[in-house]
Amino acid sequence: MTPHRISLLGAGFISRFYTTTLHQGRGADRVHTVFSRSQESAGGLARDFGLPRATTDMKQAVEDPETDVIVIGLPNDLHVEAVSLAAAAGKAVLCTKPLGRTAEEAQQMLAAVESAGVFAGYLEDLVYPPKTLKAIASVEAGALGQVLWVRSRETHPGPHSDWFWDVERAGGGAMIDMGCHCVEIIRNFVGKQNRPVEAMCWSDTLVHPVTAEDHAIALIRFESGAIGQIEVSWAFRGGMDLRDEVSGTEGTIWLNHWLRTGFEMFTAAGKGGYVAEKAEQDTGWLFPVGDEAGELGYTDMFADMFAAMDEERAPRETFWDGYVVNAVTDACYASARSKRWEPIAIDGWRGGETPPIKDSIPRQQIDGLELIKEEVMPDGRTKRLLHDPATGRVTQQVV
Repeated sequence: MTPHRISLLGAGFISRFYTTTLHQGRGADRVHTVFSRSQESAGGLARDFGLPRATTDMKQAVEDPETDVIVIGLPNDLHVEAVSLAAAAGKAVLCTKPLGRTAEEAQQMLAAVESAGVFAGYLEDLVYPPKTLKAIASVEAGALGQVLWVRSRETHPGPHSDWFWDVERAGGGAMIDMGCHCVEIIRNFVGKQNRPVEAMCWSDTLVHPVTAEDHAIALIRFESGAIGQIEVSWAFRGGMDLRDEVSGTEGTIWLNHWLRTGFEMFTAAGKGGYVAEKAEQDTGWLFPVGDEAGELGYTDMFADMFAAMDEERAPRETFWDGYVVNAVTDACYASARSKRWEPIAIDGWRGGETPPIKDSIPRQQIDGLELIKEEVMPDGRTKRLLHDPATGRVTQQVV
């Protein structure tokens, strides 16, 4: 295990999560330098975590001779600049989600790291919670058969910082902020080799006095015929709701990550402070989280990133993945404007081809008819629904 020294770009909410996780993770990696445009923010994070250096000069932080890895926890509009500086400095770079505000920006960053030949990882934490990784492994092992439909939901009362609400700086609203999580969760379950083909999206600003959308629902159709369903909201009351559902030909998975944490308590007096991310109160029924970094995937995410660096392999989440996510969200925004299905434009698709699900389903034959469904009735007899491929007629048989 190679010890790494990190230049952390950004000193806000996510950067504190990152620093906590990095310092508690493998035990060898340390944040050495922190950058923020605000000296107060950079100095505060450095003081709280005992970091050697704090600066308001991004280039100086990236080119610090005592660091070898750049971790980006900056607002979306600064990602291109930060990745470009890291690639030029020849340093490994890990960038928070979304990679870019648009697919064009993401493609620019992908080209920069690949041209420079530097390690690059996409920090999509919600792919890495332990139960999500276990669920993905089960799907990859065939436990659900062919994946047909994946639903991913992230809703909460809204982001922490001002820039999230600024369409120019963020690139959009709830869809780019949280829909990017959902897209990549869905891709991990349907298979990353399964090309996203087209998207349909509704979005609107229903509650807040901003131009960014605070609600969105989207559908993604994949080459196999599988469907991904995204639900995001910045006006959900009651905390943060993170749920995923996977439906396959041979099984189903339900995941509830946050509102039902396995730790439930009621207090009339008040817990007296922080409960969990996006929690709205500290009285009444509360659902605290024992290990937020672990439950949100940060621990396994950084373990994978640094192990991949040391082993000279690709991490689970790469800049290519970040580019595909941006291509999908671009199509979602186009659909929200046009009110119709929009194609997902991905240059140089790297996943190969995925055959249609319907072509790979075995058909059980009974007397020349295809079995649709068989079930036991209340009287103990068995009913079969049968399809005649020659005529298209559906009949039933009770035995």
